[in-house]
Amino acid sequence: MIDQAPYTIWLRLFLRMTLFSVILFWSAGTWRWLEAWIVIALWGSFEVAMTHYLLRHDPALLAERLKLAPLARQQKAWDKVLMLLFFVAGIGLYIVPGFDVVRFQWSEPLPLWMSVIAMFMHLPCFVLLGWVMRENTYLSQVVKIDRERGHQVVTNGPYALVRHPMYAVAIVLLPAVPVALGSRFALILSLFLALLLIVRTQLEDRTLHAELNGYRDYAKRTRYRLIPGIW
Repeated sequence: MIDQAPYTIWLRLFLRMTLFSVILFWSAGTWRWLEAWIVIALWGSFEVAMTHYLLRHDPALLAERLKLAPLARQQKAWDKVLMLLFFVAGIGLYIVPGFDVVRFQWSEPLPLWMSVIAMFMHLPCFVLLGWVMRENTYLSQVVKIDRERGHQVVTNGPYALVRHPMYAVAIVLLPAVPVALGSRFALILSLFLALLLIVRTQLEDRTLHAELNGYRDYAKRTRYRLIPGIW
């Protein structure tokens, strides 16, 4: 169960979104950046909705998601390396667009129609992420078998389609953010982050095969990791 008062959780969310906003606008050198305001509004709305839902329906999952990342005591060594890389590159994903598109104009901004499509792409991705969180209470920021909470194989909902639906959605969302902001250089960085997630998917899947009871049978029924019919 969660050991923090609700107001503390909401305060942490507010501070996290404030930091996210400050990073974007500091790198841009101005508050007058419409695309950034839209991205902040999209992510802020999703975070508020999911925090409200998890507080009411799955406080154990919320507690797990609030734990500090990217490192944890139970974490595999390879996962620590991947998450440190992801953490550093992830910060860059929010710093680079302001430098690239607004302050220094390193490259020509991506076409407006691409940015608009990327913004709208957030909506179905958020719905899918919410679906994943509703079905899987064992989601964690680190690769581990959560024996304290009786970790079991989840086969319902999106897990009937692919074995790692959260990563599948994240790989779409990662490039959607820099495209929405119009940044070509940040788009390249997002592809590196997506590659890290693909590597993590492979290694996590191997860990689950070896350590989680019932996962081998589940993998035989649900053959694909990220993309139905492909991989």
